[in-house]
Amino acid sequence: VMIRDAEAWGQVWAKDAYWSLPEVPGHEEFRGRNAIVKGWVDSMTQYASMTDYGEPMIYIATPGAIEVDGDEATSRVYTSEIYKDAKTKNEIRVRGQYDDQLRRIDGHWLYTRRIYKILHVG
Repeated sequence: VMIRDAEAWGQVWAKDAYWSLPEVPGHEEFRGRNAIVKGWVDSMTQYASMTDYGEPMIYIATPGAIEVDGDEATSRVYTSEIYKDAKTKNEIRVRGQYDDQLRRIDGHWLYTRRIYKILHVG
């Protein structure tokens, strides 16, 4: 995300993965890696710093829990984002939570399901 590389970002997803941002209009769900990458590219337009090379976006992801069972895993990740809104240029601070399912495929851990929940916006 921070280097705006859609191809690299797409490689963390299984081909049949599911990504959901149910509280973000237009981004409620994506099925399959190609749809997920397209949705991500579209979502990046909301970040002024990602589109006009202004102040950098600050993004911090903090693992809350990781449980591994063979080639399957679940995780919870808490996020903190600070960025400027592309339309208003106002600073936005978002705290969120990802609940994830992952699978080891060909030796690589890939997301198979990732659901985001907004915890706080300021």
